[in-house]
Amino acid sequence: MEINKSKQTEIKTENEPDRLLVEKVFSHKQEHVFRWWNELPENERKNLFNQLKDIDFALLQHLIKMHIKGNEPEQSNNKSTLKPPDIIPIPQNDSQRKYASESKEIGVKAIKSGKTAVITVAGGLGTRLGANQPKGTLPISPVTQKSIFQLHAEKILATMKRYDTIIPWYIMTSGNNDKMTREFFKENHFFGFSTDTVYFFTQDTLPVLDLHGMLLMDSKSTIVTSPNGHGGTFFALKEKGLVSNMNERGVRHIFYHQVDNVLINIADPVFLGYHIRKQAKMSPKVVMKTDPEEKVGIIGIRDGYLDTIEYSELSKAERHARNPDGSLRFGMGNPAIYLLDVDFVEKVTNGKFPLPYHKAVKKVSCVDDNGKRVIPAENNAVKFEMFIFDALKHAQKSIIMEVAREEEFSPVKNVDGNDSPDTAIQHMTNQFGRWLSDAGINIPRDKNGNVRGKIEISPLYALDAEELKNKISRPNCTLRNKEIVFTGELYLQ
Repeated sequence: MEINKSKQTEIKTENEPDRLLVEKVFSHKQEHVFRWWNELPENERKNLFNQLKDIDFALLQHLIKMHIKGNEPEQSNNKSTLKPPDIIPIPQNDSQRKYASESKEIGVKAIKSGKTAVITVAGGLGTRLGANQPKGTLPISPVTQKSIFQLHAEKILATMKRYDTIIPWYIMTSGNNDKMTREFFKENHFFGFSTDTVYFFTQDTLPVLDLHGMLLMDSKSTIVTSPNGHGGTFFALKEKGLVSNMNERGVRHIFYHQVDNVLINIADPVFLGYHIRKQAKMSPKVVMKTDPEEKVGIIGIRDGYLDTIEYSELSKAERHARNPDGSLRFGMGNPAIYLLDVDFVEKVTNGKFPLPYHKAVKKVSCVDDNGKRVIPAENNAVKFEMFIFDALKHAQKSIIMEVAREEEFSPVKNVDGNDSPDTAIQHMTNQFGRWLSDAGINIPRDKNGNVRGKIEISPLYALDAEELKNKISRPNCTLRNKEIVFTGELYLQ
C-alpha cells in the first residue's frame, strides 16, 4: 500500500524540524510508515518520530541502491587469490616454547602497567536456547551453575589479582538486552568488581527493509531494527566516549571476545606479548577446523591482505586442500578472538579504514498492510551488518596465534547438539579434568575421552593448569593432590 505524496500535508507537525523530517521520509519514498498516523495516540506518534530521527536516510538510500536495487559491484571474472597465512603455532619444541615464554613476559608487563582492557560482545538474547534473556545470564558452570557472565568476571578478577592491576571491562549490549544486563550485574553486586571499572554500552541499530527496500514495521508506530553487526563495536566505542575513556586510563590494547565462548582465555599474556613484539594493530587467534566441511570462517591471505573467508566462499577443492603433512591448507578457523590497539580503533572510526556493510536476507516477523502481525514462511527481509574482521586488511601488522580448541573455544549457540549448553559443560569438565590429571589426580574417562562426572574449578582458585598444579602440590596446601579423590563431582573454590 503506497501513500500518495499529497498525503504529506496530512501529517501534522508541531515544529519546523519535524516538518523537514516528514519531507525527508517522503522524498526517500518511505511514506508508508505514516500509514496509520491518523489512528495513533500522541505518545505513539512521538515514538515513530523519534525512530525516524535516528535513521541516516542517506546511508539507507546508499545501501538500497548498492544491495537491493541490483547495483552491487560486479564480481570480477578473475578469481581472487587465496593463500594460508603464517601462524604462530602451539609450541612444539624448545625454540617455540622459549619464544612463547619471552612473549608472555612482555604481555604480563603490559597487563601489570594497566595497558589492557577487555571487551565482551554480549548483545544477543538466548532465543535459540529457549530463553528470552541475555545469553551471558545463562547458568552454565558444571557444578554450581554460575552464569557465563560470572565465569568471565572471575577470570578477569583472578588476572587482576595475579598481576596486581586493574583491567577495565567494557560490555557491549543491544537495545534488546541492555537494561536486563545492567540489572543482572546489579543483582549480583557486579561479581566483586568496582562499578567504575565495568562499562556497558549499546551498539547501534539499522532499520530492517523488505526485499524491495521498504522499511518494515514492527507495529503501527514502530520500525523493525537490527544491531549493525560486531563491526559496529568500533563505532559504538567512539560514540559512547569509551575510546576517550581508554585513553584517559592509559589503555593501549583491547582483548575482544564474544560472550558465549565459555573456554575463553581472557587477557592471555602470551597472545598479548606476540602482538606487542610484532607491533601489530589487530591480531586474531585461530583454532584448527575439525574437518574440511565444518561451517566456520577461516583466516587467510586474500588478494594479498589478511582476511576472514566465509565457509560459503571456499570451493570444495579449497576446503579439502591438504599440506604435505596432511593438515588442512585452509584450516585456520576463526573463533572471533582478537587483540585491537586503541589507536587502530581510532583510525577506523575516523574514517581512515571504513568498514563495508554486508546484507543478510532473513525471515523477520512484522505487520502487514492491514496492521496484522505476520510470521513469514520465506525470507522477507534484508538486514545490514558490519563485520569486525573486515578491519584486518587495514591493520598492516598482525600476528595469527593458533590455540587448542579444547582449551579455548566452546561457544553456546544451540539448544542441543553441537555448541550447546551440554557440550559446553562437558568441555569445561574435560578441561578441568586435564588440569587435575596433570597435577597427579586420577580422573576416570569414558571411551570417547570425556570425564565421567562433573568438575568445576573457580578461576579465583586456579586460573590455569600451572596455578592449579602449584597450588595443590605445595607442602602447606590443605588440599594436597594425594588427598583429592574424584568420585563423580568436584568443585574447587
